[in-house]
Amino acid sequence: MRKESIIFKILQNDKGGKIVLSTLAIVVFVVSFCNLFVPSDSVFYISTFTVTILGKYLAFALLALALDLVWGYLGVLSLGHGAFFALGGYGLAMYLMRQIGDRGVYGNPDLPDFMVFMNLKELPWFWYGFDNPLFTFIMVMLIPAILAFVFGWFAFKSRVTGVYLSIITQAMTYALMLAFFRNDMGFGGNNGLTDFKDILGFDLQADSTRVGLLIITFLALVLGYLICRFIINSRLGRVVISIRDAESRVRFLGYKVEQYKVFIFVVSAILA
Repeated sequence: MRKESIIFKILQNDKGGKIVLSTLAIVVFVVSFCNLFVPSDSVFYISTFTVTILGKYLAFALLALALDLVWGYLGVLSLGHGAFFALGGYGLAMYLMRQIGDRGVYGNPDLPDFMVFMNLKELPWFWYGFDNPLFTFIMVMLIPAILAFVFGWFAFKSRVTGVYLSIITQAMTYALMLAFFRNDMGFGGNNGLTDFKDILGFDLQADSTRVGLLIITFLALVLGYLICRFIINSRLGRVVISIRDAESRVRFLGYKVEQYKVFIFVVSAILA
């Protein structure tokens, strides 16, 4: 008997998920094809602006997926997932800034333009390593995971729940925002990180690069959805749903509720 692939097993009895993913796949294919292969003066041409907007929507969909995992299935309303989303974005932006090199306004091969403008003499220690794409990829997932683990461990071990946990997560996001807005933190202050040139050697302004990023974002969304479905369909997922519906009963049955909460919180932070 032919073995089913793990993807079909995860999507088994998930008619809605199959429809949504199939529809998105068709939309991504049509948009990509009409942008790259249809003449710009044709009525069927889809602009690069539309490609970029669709890519942003898919990225926000992945954030929504992460929030649904921790709120919809675990029952924890987190208002701090914007912080995890921003940390991942800043990590990638730091790599893009390091790729500019001497092509910046000030022509400094070691320091980004905003650091030269602020009269910094050397690169801050936490910028080291972000000129390597593999290091960046790891940090984009690891840094939000560490923050989520530390925050979740203390919050859930203290049994902070309900609106109080939501307020604390919002306070964490606001504190990070204030820190990143400070010019002396080395993250660009209010202006952020801008003027990106290329990624992995590909011009960010090229239509083919934008389409490639759109496809990668779609694949990341599919992977995130499959991970969430795998977790929810497992024994761990059934315990998580039970915690949402009757946490005290699950605790009385001997389950380490805090450990399940921390795990789901960390996974959702990585997805965000």
